[in-house]
Amino acid sequence: MIHADRQTIRREALEDYLRTVLGAGARIVRLEPLGQATDQDVKRFGYGTAVNVVYDVDGATRQAVFQTVRPGPHGHETMPDRAQLLLSNHETFSRLPRHARSLDIGTIHADGRLVSLGDCTEFFIVTEHMDGRGHQEDFYRLRETGELTERDLRRADALCDYLVEAHSVRKDAPGLYRRRIRELVGHGECVMGLTDAYPDRHGFIDARLLEEIEHGAVRWRWRLRDRPHRLCQVHGDFHPWNILFEENDAFHILDRSRGEWGEPADDVTCLTVNYFFFSLQRSGRLEGAFEKLFLRFWTRYLEATGDREMLSVAAPFFAFRGLVIASPVWYPDLREDTRRRIFAFVRNVLAEDAFDPSRANEYAEAG
Repeated sequence: MIHADRQTIRREALEDYLRTVLGAGARIVRLEPLGQATDQDVKRFGYGTAVNVVYDVDGATRQAVFQTVRPGPHGHETMPDRAQLLLSNHETFSRLPRHARSLDIGTIHADGRLVSLGDCTEFFIVTEHMDGRGHQEDFYRLRETGELTERDLRRADALCDYLVEAHSVRKDAPGLYRRRIRELVGHGECVMGLTDAYPDRHGFIDARLLEEIEHGAVRWRWRLRDRPHRLCQVHGDFHPWNILFEENDAFHILDRSRGEWGEPADDVTCLTVNYFFFSLQRSGRLEGAFEKLFLRFWTRYLEATGDREMLSVAAPFFAFRGLVIASPVWYPDLREDTRRRIFAFVRNVLAEDAFDPSRANEYAEAG
């Protein structure tokens, strides 16, 4: 048997796998564990479990290394992390001269079967179809009419209560929380990835301004990274386009992003920044229906959770979301004065020790 951390792989299952890949005549001769630490070893930490497989195919004896990745830090906490690493290895090992070639890549199923993925070129996902209309349509209507309805209030409250319940599920994993805060700054979909996607110059937006935002986010990373008690269940991209409402106000959520666990401020800022954003488009400031929804959401969430610390961690998440809504890539037709107010909001929020929802318009004023 091979002990691949959380799962034991039976010799018979490995032999069945070899037969599906190499032919019915494949037979395991012996298994030899590799990389066992000795007293002479300096490097004691490794990323995986490796076994040399000596096998016979039609009378010819050959060898291959069977390897898994151990759950742990350095971006290997979840199964998708480990899959990404092995997929990258499979694609790249054989391209480098003198490197050991990758012969195949596969998956270990719950029943112990080993299944080959060696011929795959892309992955896909199939999900349920959900009925409903995108919540952004409510934002479009409010931007045009400014008329707040009871339905708007009910829906905002329902979404707030949904996050309150979702965020109540906590996880004790200090290294994972630190990673999530690191990714807020450095992930390709977050702060640095967004700034790299901006044009070299777009109106008033230049490299110096984007660098300033990045530096502010890095400073906040060092304030937040050691608050692992905040790690909880999150959606990760909780904006109106990922929310479908049915006519009876039942709703469904789409496109969860960047992992199961994270900082609750990510979800709260992601949704509430859209009240601010659409109000800026309507009137150049947060006011009227959008201001009522913005303040109502923040008040309801803080009262329900008692999480006043949220105000002391929200800033870099607003910076992340601000870079999205101000982006000329995502929103090429946005007025320049709206972009200016978004960047002023981001810079001023990053400069404060804590976010105050009642000061949103003040933050949006250029200094």
